[in-house]
Amino acid sequence: MTASVSAQHLGKKFLVARSDGPRSAYGYRTLRDDLTRLATAPWRLLSGKRDKKPAFQDFWALDDVNFEINRGEVVGIIGRNGAGKSTLLKILSRITKPTNGQVLLRGRVGSLLEVGTGFHPELTGRENIYLNGAILGMRRGEIQRKFDQIVEFAEIGPFLDTPVKRYSSGMYVRLAFAVAGHLEPEILIVDEVLAVGDMAFQRKCLGRMREVGTQGSTILFVRHTTPAVESLCTRPLLLDKGKVVHDGGVRELISEYHRRVLETQGETETDLEKIDGPQRIRKVFRSCSLLDEQGQPTNFLSLGSQFHLRVGLRSTTNFDFPTITIGIDDNLGQRVLTLQTPLSQPLIEQLRGGAVVECKVPQFPLAPGDYWVKLGLYVIPDEVDAIERVFRFTVAEAEVFGTGRGFHAGLCIAPSAWTFQETNVPTS
Repeated sequence: MTASVSAQHLGKKFLVARSDGPRSAYGYRTLRDDLTRLATAPWRLLSGKRDKKPAFQDFWALDDVNFEINRGEVVGIIGRNGAGKSTLLKILSRITKPTNGQVLLRGRVGSLLEVGTGFHPELTGRENIYLNGAILGMRRGEIQRKFDQIVEFAEIGPFLDTPVKRYSSGMYVRLAFAVAGHLEPEILIVDEVLAVGDMAFQRKCLGRMREVGTQGSTILFVRHTTPAVESLCTRPLLLDKGKVVHDGGVRELISEYHRRVLETQGETETDLEKIDGPQRIRKVFRSCSLLDEQGQPTNFLSLGSQFHLRVGLRSTTNFDFPTITIGIDDNLGQRVLTLQTPLSQPLIEQLRGGAVVECKVPQFPLAPGDYWVKLGLYVIPDEVDAIERVFRFTVAEAEVFGTGRGFHAGLCIAPSAWTFQETNVPTS
């Protein structure tokens, strides 16, 4: 099969200012600094005084990127900020020339990379539909046939004859995507710009992209929210530091993305011996770590996945029937979830010496966000040891319980069983 999009040894280099290069007293280069350096350059050359380091250095936004995308594939491109995603889309859209390598595109390309690209601010929405459509390669007759569909999709009917300079950023995006989405391109390229729109419009855009994909078009899109990647794309690409580090396998790629992006937030294992506090009457808690599915320390969970906390204990005093409490607090310190060892059938009859306690919640119910773990050990009614903020962890977006949809509201989620039974309703 002939590839619709092909990138061969693609590289893009930029010149960036060195963080340790020449600077003024204010911490940045000014025009006066540059003019002074230019005027004194002959003297420095004659005296043999030269800058030890150049003011700029090479930065490779993309480095030897290779891939092929077949016709009809829907490819999601994900990666942390600065990974090279937007640079790649600009090269594919022929906005930026690559430093190395080449790109082959087979088919008509429609792209939406930045708000208002191809719009003239003084023209009305009606006039910009024709202007932007022409820029994207649509014929006038084609625009006229689809004009009503574009206006309806963009939801700007009352403002159709208003200059777009008075539009909000959301209206800009709606109109721009409406034109690009109705181009019926053979290759559609969409950046994270859709995040500007509201939730309802984002769902409409994703539905339109899915519809375009079923018609045989090739779609490349950048998203930071993984549920859209999981539900929409047939193949993902993971970029990191300008390189393709993973290609194919949606679930494996999402897991690798989370590992690379979220685990950099902080330490994944916490040594509790060094933590002091007024509630630490006895330092029984010695270590604490959150474990992933492979049993490795982490500090993130996917939405609805297993919560697995391992706590290390050591006591020089015997404690009978101690109770261990795990509190989960939000960033404001509000308690959102409490987990506790059983009281009716005690988990620990006696704590003496060292021990390890593990707590598992098969489907963790909290919504995406950042949370803190609090630990407490009690021998009713007395508190023996407690630590307020042991470590922070993140619940990352993912599809909810295998439904293919993300979670967008509320604090908690839970699996549920539903039944439906139709009854005879008397007619009037």
